[in-house]
Amino acid sequence: MKLEIGWLVNLILCVCVCVCVLTGGDVCITGHDSGPVFEEQPSSVVYPEGLSKGTVTLNCQARASPAATYRWHVNGTNVPVGDLRYTLVAGNLVISGPQYGSDGGSYQCLAMNRCGTILSRVANLKFGYLHDFSGEGQSPQTVYEGAGAFLACQAPAHYPALSYRWFVNDFPSFVKPDGGRWFVSQVTGNLYLAKAEPNDTASYFCFTTIDMDISTKSTFSKANQLTVQPDANTRKSAPAIKVRFPAETYALAGHTTQLECFAYGNPIPKLRWRKVDGLLPSKAGASAEGPILTLPEITFHDEGVYECEAYNSEGRDKHQGRINVQAQPEWLQVMSDSEVEISSELHWTCVAAGKPRPSIRWLLEVNGGRLKVINLALEDSGMYQCVAENKHDTIYSNAELRVQVQAPDFRSNPVRRLVPAARGGQVMLECRPRAAPKPTLFWSRGTELLTNSSRVTVTPDGILWIHNISRADEGKYTCFAENYLGKANSTGHLSVRDATKITLAPSNADINQEENVTLQCHASHDPTMDLTFTWAHNGALVLDIIEFQLNSNYIQYWDLLIVSGQLSQAGTYSCTAQTVVDSASASAKLVVRGPPGPPGGLVVKNVAETSAELRWSRGYDNHSPIGKYVIMGCSPLSSGWRTMRTEPSNIEGNAESARVVGLLPWMDYEFQVIASNILGSGEPSMSSHTVRTQQAAPTVAPSGLGGGGGDRNELIITWTPMAREYQNGDGFGYILAFRKRNTPTWVVERVSNVESSRYVYSNQSLSPYCPFEVKIKAYNRKGEGPFSQIALVHSAEEEPTVAPLRINATALTAFEMQVSWDPVQHLSIRYWRQHEREAAADRVRTAGLETTARVAGLRPSTRYHVTVLAYNSAGTGPASPKSTVTTRRPPPNRPPGNVFWKTDGSWVTVRWDHVKALGNESAVLGYKVLYKHEGQSALKVLDKGKTSVTLPLPKDNGYVVLEIRSWGEGGDGAAHETIVSPSMA
Repeated sequence: MKLEIGWLVNLILCVCVCVCVLTGGDVCITGHDSGPVFEEQPSSVVYPEGLSKGTVTLNCQARASPAATYRWHVNGTNVPVGDLRYTLVAGNLVISGPQYGSDGGSYQCLAMNRCGTILSRVANLKFGYLHDFSGEGQSPQTVYEGAGAFLACQAPAHYPALSYRWFVNDFPSFVKPDGGRWFVSQVTGNLYLAKAEPNDTASYFCFTTIDMDISTKSTFSKANQLTVQPDANTRKSAPAIKVRFPAETYALAGHTTQLECFAYGNPIPKLRWRKVDGLLPSKAGASAEGPILTLPEITFHDEGVYECEAYNSEGRDKHQGRINVQAQPEWLQVMSDSEVEISSELHWTCVAAGKPRPSIRWLLEVNGGRLKVINLALEDSGMYQCVAENKHDTIYSNAELRVQVQAPDFRSNPVRRLVPAARGGQVMLECRPRAAPKPTLFWSRGTELLTNSSRVTVTPDGILWIHNISRADEGKYTCFAENYLGKANSTGHLSVRDATKITLAPSNADINQEENVTLQCHASHDPTMDLTFTWAHNGALVLDIIEFQLNSNYIQYWDLLIVSGQLSQAGTYSCTAQTVVDSASASAKLVVRGPPGPPGGLVVKNVAETSAELRWSRGYDNHSPIGKYVIMGCSPLSSGWRTMRTEPSNIEGNAESARVVGLLPWMDYEFQVIASNILGSGEPSMSSHTVRTQQAAPTVAPSGLGGGGGDRNELIITWTPMAREYQNGDGFGYILAFRKRNTPTWVVERVSNVESSRYVYSNQSLSPYCPFEVKIKAYNRKGEGPFSQIALVHSAEEEPTVAPLRINATALTAFEMQVSWDPVQHLSIRYWRQHEREAAADRVRTAGLETTARVAGLRPSTRYHVTVLAYNSAGTGPASPKSTVTTRRPPPNRPPGNVFWKTDGSWVTVRWDHVKALGNESAVLGYKVLYKHEGQSALKVLDKGKTSVTLPLPKDNGYVVLEIRSWGEGGDGAAHETIVSPSMA
């Protein structure tokens, strides 16, 4: 959670006047013992009420030395561990056969050893239950077709929250959304129906389920009878929202939040969500167009006013409510284990964020129950806890305090035995013995007590400084420490060495981006010491260095090679040569010239219908003057960023504003600005906030105007719905104007739904297939657009009244027949076998002025009846008189046998045996040979006297595929396929 979003609470514990007096027991041993630290804490549990043979385990484990012992509290009192139903396993509390009333409550674990006691977080043991529905069913409901309705669930008493489903007539036939007609509220459990249909008449049952930690339970209601009365005059209706989310919703940060919205209406309303005071979070996903808006892992940025809109062709309805995000406490700063000297002060700070603002309190483990107000003493050692809580949660932070008392002791931290130092430099000798209370410290050289002078400084905390060192300063130095418990000393030897010097310093450099540069650095040093080099860029250590070394005259150098220099590599480079006693440094500046940096402070102002003004501040020119700017833009309709038209068209490098033109009205845009110079174009600025251009009246007319067809006495007009980029504003719709051709008066109708693509005009006086002149234009809140070109549309036709004449049906083969008639537009041929009913007839349709048609897929040797009917968009006319035809006998179903072939140069001769027809088969009139090679084919037809054929072979010596079959009046017989290849001859 970010600091600036939540509420902050901090509390400082100043332990300077409080003493907890120990009244006995073991002593916590410094350096050996440690107080408890939780590794596992208990979690809340929901246990099924009435389950007598189960167990509940509340976990508690702590790391401690010596090992921790444990106690448990429930509702502030001790848990009687050792009772038959309460068992302690390590630190875990096991409750056997938990009972409602006696075992429910808030549990906390206490972990303790001789160093102190800590308290765990609270874990609640609650009992889950789900009672049965009442024995009385609800009164039956009756609604008319097209209307909305709901069935109340009236769930029984329960804990915790339920999930709801409904089933129809029999389990498990659950209700499904069905295109948005049905909705089950997970808040009330009620079942909602947006638009009733006659087949919705049924018995409905509310099915509820409760999930607990170790089991689930379900139950369902008595039948709720719903009857839908058919209504021949079902009317359309605008949406009416019936399921409304609260005007104020409190959400917990990091959790999932859901808002419900559902509407009645005919046609079935569609739903869409938006955030009134910002952009709808992308995390909403597909739920942004459904009855439940789902926002997973909600954050403070998601706070705001949300709106649900229900809409259909008849209108729209809206509902708004606000989401307020709150948060559990979260530590921003906690205390840590501390070791302090006796009689000193300790400051601990706890800072927590949360919403509502967390309160903070301290838990101080007090042994013996007595508290004295004196200076900090040994008895203050122990475990301390800081607790932050609000209505959502309580969190704990633990720390151990140890108060120290000790005579001076240098064993763990003596004065350094050998301290090297460079001539002309300075050196620091530290004196840091362990001691409590703080000791008195002083230094000596030999027998001489050292005091502050122009070259020597002794600080109050025992540090000895020697400045402008010379060879005469070599020798032994001793630190003495003393407090009321004793005294000690420690000695070190100061050794003076030659100073380190930079002999070749790096030089300033100036390069273009992508060029190389080398910065040099040489140094001399004391020959008894190791020398190391480091480079820093603007104070940060550089790691990628190429090293070279010369051993003569104890000179070393590290050259820094920068390859393909980038703008980010410009700045100050410092070379440092260092030994353990001193160092020397030298610096140089590197200038890298390149394309400009991104402009800053981009704002959009004076947004009009098709233009907007942009202002920005100049970014870094990166040492090359800015030559020009380009403005980029994107909208929901563009696939990415594109260059925008501007005024002026060429934006010079000294400009800090321009106007973007050629925008679409009522469209969302984001903008970026890119600067360029002779070295190229730079990175774009940060994107502007999203702006929407002003609304304007439509400027283009809808396209695709046409229509026709429909039922008698109807005029159907169709068009292509206008895309979002042409709507120019909200409140969008269409204006239709139509009139009979050659009449003066226009009929004007409005269609208010942007997605509409057709309009049906009904009038009993409309003549069949009457021509109408039609035109259309768009409108929105700002005005009307231009009319389209006039289109000619005919009213619905009347079905044909005359049957086709002179019908003739002729069998072509065993499987096909040909039907002919006198010319009539749009014919339907109906045919059926002699022993079948006419109602089961198959159909073939033709269009235009054709006078013949082939009907395939027939059965051989079968008698068929045939009729022909004229049809148009209004329906089918009367059938012609019946014609009868019998299909021919089938061809032989055996392929030619004994096929063989022989090549002669570039030709092949193929021979086969004659196919003899059986008594129920049609006679063989000849043979067909199909010649196929590399995707091409040729057909050769022979009379029945020939049973061989000579064909050319391919010039590429490839193979050919031959299919040989008989033919006759019944059609083609079965084929024999053979492959011919010269290589197989």
